[in-house]
Amino acid sequence: MALIVQKYGGTSVADPDRMRAVADHVAFTRRHGNDVVVVVSAMGKSTDNLIKLANEVSTIQPGRELDMLLTTGERVSMALLCMALAEREVPAMSFTGSQVGIVTDAAHGKAKILEVKGDRVRASLSDGHVCVVAGFQGISTDSEITTLGRGGSDTTAVALAAALEADACEIYTDVTGVFSADPRIVPQARKLTKINFDEMLEMAGAGSKVLALRSVEFARNHDVPLHVRSSFTWEPGTWVTSEEPSMEDPIISGVVTDVSEAKVTVLGVPDQPGISAALFEPLADANVNVDMIVQNTSTQGTTDISFTVPLADMGVAEDIVRRIADEIGATGVTHDNAIAKLSLVGAGMKTSPGIAAKMFRTLADTDVNIEMISTSTIRISVVIAEADLERAARSLHAAFGLDSGQSYGAPLPERT
Repeated sequence: MALIVQKYGGTSVADPDRMRAVADHVAFTRRHGNDVVVVVSAMGKSTDNLIKLANEVSTIQPGRELDMLLTTGERVSMALLCMALAEREVPAMSFTGSQVGIVTDAAHGKAKILEVKGDRVRASLSDGHVCVVAGFQGISTDSEITTLGRGGSDTTAVALAAALEADACEIYTDVTGVFSADPRIVPQARKLTKINFDEMLEMAGAGSKVLALRSVEFARNHDVPLHVRSSFTWEPGTWVTSEEPSMEDPIISGVVTDVSEAKVTVLGVPDQPGISAALFEPLADANVNVDMIVQNTSTQGTTDISFTVPLADMGVAEDIVRRIADEIGATGVTHDNAIAKLSLVGAGMKTSPGIAAKMFRTLADTDVNIEMISTSTIRISVVIAEADLERAARSLHAAFGLDSGQSYGAPLPERT
């Protein structure tokens, strides 16, 4: 008997009809001889509505209380799904993150999982139940309720799959798998039947929203196979595994687009030891994730440093940067919110020279200016103007032979 962990996102459980459809699929999986653990997100826009409600009540929202509020969305989903399963004569029990022993650090709003105990889930499975777990949440080492941040339900599912040594973790979403590009931006994008962990990790890190970065890290570290598929069509999706690409696989797996970052530039920074540490340590202490960094060549003892941060953290980051800029004697700080990050990802880069040159030539021929460049072994990322993103992504997708030959025609519900 296999153990399957299934995660259903907000659009998959958005209303009573969708909830019943999920219950049908869970019951189908169970009838085929599998033990099932289900992780659910809040219904539809529930989390957004709770945040809106909090904003209407108060401008002061302590992290502890906001987490306490937001975790109610998943609790509604888990209880309703268990009721739907009961109507199908499938015994089920619901659990919050704290009840299953998802232990996190104390960072409210973006907590990291430290341990998954899972004893109550194991006992419930042994008693013949389907276990329905609230995603996105845990309990801190200080015994406080915490939330895991963006993509937290994915992370919950994969962490549970790893702790329970599940045979597979199925991530149900509103698209039918992992694509070579976002079909909303590149209509010729094609669905990938498989991709390895390293490539998926780079795609998630570069801004792909199909899987949360931390969930892929958990899956790779614990070798948990992921199956990304749609809860609307039930067709086979994309397998994310440790399997290395074969010689016949494309050099480039995907073109990833991201408009969720802003660029900050500190002007006239003294070129001396310790300055970079003085600038970036306070950002790290404030839990602000810095992505790409470029430092210009020193001129007359000063230099300019540019870096990107999430738009959501821009207010906090700018206050810190302006304070540090004054302390270190920099001449000014600027920021640009109208940027986009465009990345090529592919394991074949390791053995195929000329990928960067072809990428830069394609962008040049498309009249797209590159502002920043960052690379890894299997990824090349550039920062460009947001207005150029669609044109640039489509040009690169075609230049590297990724076009499917037809526009993606399946429904594309709004992501939550």
